[in-house]
This record gives sequence, C-alpha cells and structure tokens, in this order.
Amino acid sequence: MTEQPPSRMIDWDLAVRVAAKLAGDGPAVPHAEAVEAVEELRAGAEKSSPLVREFTGLVAAERTAPVLVVDRTGWIQANADAFETIIAPLIGKLQAKKGAPSPMAEAIGSRITGAELGLMLGFLGNKVLGQFDPFYKDAGAAGRLLLVAPNIVHTEREIDADPHDFRLWVCLHEETHRVQFTAVPWMRDHLESEMGRIIGEVQTDPGKLLTEGMKKMADVLAGKSEGSLIDVFSSPEQKAVIDRITGVMSLLEGHADVVMDGVGPEVIPSVEEIRRKFTQRRKGVGTLDKLLRRLLGLDQKMAQYRDGAVFVRDAIGAVGMEGFNAVWAGPENLPSKAEIHDPAAWVKRVHG
Repeated sequence: MTEQPPSRMIDWDLAVRVAAKLAGDGPAVPHAEAVEAVEELRAGAEKSSPLVREFTGLVAAERTAPVLVVDRTGWIQANADAFETIIAPLIGKLQAKKGAPSPMAEAIGSRITGAELGLMLGFLGNKVLGQFDPFYKDAGAAGRLLLVAPNIVHTEREIDADPHDFRLWVCLHEETHRVQFTAVPWMRDHLESEMGRIIGEVQTDPGKLLTEGMKKMADVLAGKSEGSLIDVFSSPEQKAVIDRITGVMSLLEGHADVVMDGVGPEVIPSVEEIRRKFTQRRKGVGTLDKLLRRLLGLDQKMAQYRDGAVFVRDAIGAVGMEGFNAVWAGPENLPSKAEIHDPAAWVKRVHG
C-alpha cells in the first residue's frame, strides 16, 4: 500500500467546505454595486502605495505582490492552502512518531481535524477585512494581498461609515503590511524560521499533550489564565519563540495602524469617526463571540494593534521616523515583547 502524504492527516477540502458554509456569502449586494466595490478596492490598494511610501520612508518594489479582491470562500481557501504548507513539517513529525495509520483511521481522523479547522476558518472568514500573506511564493511573488470584499462592505454598513473613506482606510492598513514585507525582504524568512522553531519543539506524545492541554484550556475558559489555544498547547521553549513573534506582530500591526491614521487625514475626511467606531467594533459582541475570540487569540490580536501603535508612536516621538526605521535594519533591531511595552528601552538599546 502506498502511504498517503502527511498532509492527508487533515481533510483540507472538508475544512474549506465547512468553513465556507459557516461563514456564508455575506451581505446581499446588487451586481453593479459589487463590481464597483471590487474596482474601488483595487484602486485603493494602488493609491495607497505612494502614500505609505511617503509617510514611512520605506521603499518597496512595485507590483511584486499581487492584490486579490476575494469573497469569503476565496479567503478561506487561501488560508487553508497556507496552513497546509506551514504545518506540513509538524504533521510529518507527528506521523513519524505514531507510525502510519490504517486507511480507515486516517480517513476518520482527517475528517475530524478537517471539520475542526473548518470551524475556526469559518468563524474568522466573516470577520477578516484584509490580509497580507507573506508566505505566498507562486511565480516568484513576494507574498500576496487579500482584500475580503463582502466583509468590508458588511463592516462599513455595520458601523455606518462612508464607503469610499472606509475602503481606502482598510487598503492603507493592508498596503502597509505589503510594504513592510517587500521593503524589508528578510522579514519573511525571519518569521518562517521562528515558526519552524515552534514546530521543532512540538510535543509528540499525544496523550500527554491532550491531558496537559485540556487542563490549561479549562483555565483559559474560566478566566484563570491569560492566553489562547496556541498558548495552551505550547511548551516553555515554544512560548519563548511565541513571545518573540508577538513582539514582531505587535510592531507590524501597530505600525500599520499608525500609518493608516497618519495618512488618513490627508485623504480620508471621516478618518477619526471611522477609527472611533471601528475600535468599538473590535471588542466583539455577545458571549459566544467573546469566548471564541479569547480561545483563538483574537483578544491578543487586538492588544497587538493597541500596544504596537503606542510603541511606534512613542519611538517616532523619541527618535523621529528615520530613527524608528532602524527597526527594519535586521532581526536584532526588532523589539522584544517586553520592549513593546517599554519603547524607551528599545530606543536605548538600538540608539544607545
């Protein structure tokens, strides 16, 4: 019998189907308005490039990362593809530890894990407005930018924002991420290396992993412990890597927020109103929504936006934009998780 590839331990097709059904199609939009929204988002991404460059001083090569305006299923499929690539080494490691399962066990197990992944992607699939995927490498691309049209339209309606202002505001944030990775080419390899370290430290004893993990997860649900599912199933060595990644992601997200609000007043008349309403929306609605956000680490994601923006503003205030841009010189200049909360310590370390 020919052994199935390690990635077949997860039924990726099922994950996409479950996620797409859970996420739904999004708001009902007349065809002409849908076409207009798609064209406006593409134009917004194009318009954002020089605005981000002028504000940040970061110079990124033009059109090295494609811009895709997608529906919810398109975003789900893109992330399923990315997850399959990223966790393939982990699945291979687990399979090597356990040995090749029987065809029936593999079929059942892959559907269970596929359904679980689908539930997570489905929950996120109707919330994400945009995303830069730095690990997309097809045709030599330096990543790709995804703008989720139905979610953007849904959100602008939900917060009663001016559609033209809101769409450009979202494009500014996501375009900043594109610039971060294309103007700083070592960033992708650095994050990929850190993720590889996490996989290298994964506990491969399923019984121990499950027993310890369930206890930690119960503490998270009861509010006795801070963290998410990622933290729950992490070893001390992995948590050290996660802390470093948290510092980087806080920098990237906070920097993008500072850019979108800094550039905004020049081109987006209602930027202050949008920020106020959007910040309120980020807090989540309803008990189930808040619980899922906690388990999936979205509360930590919101903290990254907030803490990272404070770090960037304080660092720029201390050493100016040029001095702040030393952060992009190399991995050694990236702020630690602790320095995100203490910008003066980063300034002192990097600028003496």
